[in-house]
Amino acid sequence: MQRPWLKHYDPGVSADIQYPEVSLWRLLEASAQKYPQHIALEFLGFTLQYKDLWNDVQKFAGALQATGVKPGDRVAIMLPNSPQFVMAFFGTLAAGAVCVNVNPLYTPRELQHQLKDAGAETFVVLDTLWPRYAEIEGEVSVKRVFTTGIQDYLPFPKNLLYPVKMRREKRWVKLPAHPKRLDFKKALKSAAPVEPYLAKPDDLALLQYTGGTTGVSKGAMLSHRNLVANVYQNIAWSPESRAEEGKGVMLTAIPLFHVYGMTVAMNFGLALGYKLVLLPRPEVAACVEAIEKHQVTHFPGVPTLYVGFNHFPGIEKRKIDTVQMCNSGSAPLPLEVIEQFEKLTGAKLLEGYGLTEAAPVTHANPVSGERRAGSVGLPLPGIDAAVVDDDLHELAVGEVGELAIRGPNVMLGYWQRPEETAKVIKIDWLLTGDLARMDEDGYFYIVDRKKDMIIAGGYNVYPREVEEVLYAHPAVLEAAVVGAPDEYRGETVAAFVVFKLGQSASQEDLDKFCRERLAAYKIPRIYHFRSELPKSAVGKVLRRNLREEAKERVKA
Repeated sequence: MQRPWLKHYDPGVSADIQYPEVSLWRLLEASAQKYPQHIALEFLGFTLQYKDLWNDVQKFAGALQATGVKPGDRVAIMLPNSPQFVMAFFGTLAAGAVCVNVNPLYTPRELQHQLKDAGAETFVVLDTLWPRYAEIEGEVSVKRVFTTGIQDYLPFPKNLLYPVKMRREKRWVKLPAHPKRLDFKKALKSAAPVEPYLAKPDDLALLQYTGGTTGVSKGAMLSHRNLVANVYQNIAWSPESRAEEGKGVMLTAIPLFHVYGMTVAMNFGLALGYKLVLLPRPEVAACVEAIEKHQVTHFPGVPTLYVGFNHFPGIEKRKIDTVQMCNSGSAPLPLEVIEQFEKLTGAKLLEGYGLTEAAPVTHANPVSGERRAGSVGLPLPGIDAAVVDDDLHELAVGEVGELAIRGPNVMLGYWQRPEETAKVIKIDWLLTGDLARMDEDGYFYIVDRKKDMIIAGGYNVYPREVEEVLYAHPAVLEAAVVGAPDEYRGETVAAFVVFKLGQSASQEDLDKFCRERLAAYKIPRIYHFRSELPKSAVGKVLRRNLREEAKERVKA
């Protein structure tokens, strides 16, 4: 196949990818050997050196094995960004078990589905989330639960003040004596380090569940090869990151339980010996403070985080010029947001593309080369990409079709769902479900989710295109576009809009603004003004919720 993107790679970026065929934990072990006394984790004043982190990982692996965890067993982890998450994640892999990342925002019903589907017999959970587990305990096969709290890894006196604060806010949970419950920190303290389990490259390492925004949440099976390869693909894409080896500072604000944060922040950062500044919640004020205090060099995020950053009061006066590199994923990044962020920081903000099933990054804009407006960039080294029709025939340059990819980072399949796997993996190609086009130079453009496309009066309307126009309006902070039922047109375009603080615009103003920039059939016919948009834990707008709201409003 033709690979026009190769001629647009930055100098020093090779066409293919070389990566070690090892267990993922080897990347942390190597950094611990190379930078034993460097700080690996910083968490609200608590710090942990690489040698101590690696020792704790081996000890948690020992604690798991001592309680009966065997290679291949699934260990579910329901924690925010914290030292415990990193220890539990790598400790699980070092024990030969399989990680199952669980969103801490899940309701008992969602938690029950994931624990049952994964067949997890071990659960690592934040103490304040215990009631959610207790509610569904009788419905799942969990045999042991490790509980831990934010206070467990806070420095004195924060470790004493935090519980007081939680009690005052009535969020403190008194943990009961329970035959299945084990204290994470005590178990770690009493365990002996063990020799890590040597998994094969194609052994299962992680069950990463899809967000469930388009149906039942499914577990993408990611192997050690998938995860290691994607780390090295990201490193190869940014030769400058190698220059920061052992010196870089990674702001780890995006959730580690999500595949994007897990790869581009945790795995990438630890593989290069960076200091990870862990924030339990991705709040803009905390991000700004952390950048100043720790002289952050890398700041991966999502569009909503950068939007908030750009409009943070007094941001132009803050010392944020240490930031060098930012990667944006999980949702489309409006050009206006990129330009304003780069003007404020002097950093490079690169839009990319990926999905859970690819561990996740597949495309990115060049670091030093040309970045094209609206493009998610070029396929990373070792990845092939094509735009195909429903019969899997490759389409011509500029035509819109489904994006298909292949490479060493593509998942093994969906956990215990061979029929669902067969729908998305054809031969060795992964069908992404995203509509895209490629230009003559190999730059890819995501037009929209295949299921998000609006068909209005026979015309295809791609929400992203309309959203880009709305974002360009000076009063608009955020916008999301969905299809609403329409008796005459089948569907019509409905826009949900959030205004910037102290600003607003009428429906007539927005309509005029759009008419100057869009064909008539693309212009929103319905506007809903809101104070905020519904989002997932990683900041992705929940379009399904908005579609349901739009449908109900039409009925009313």
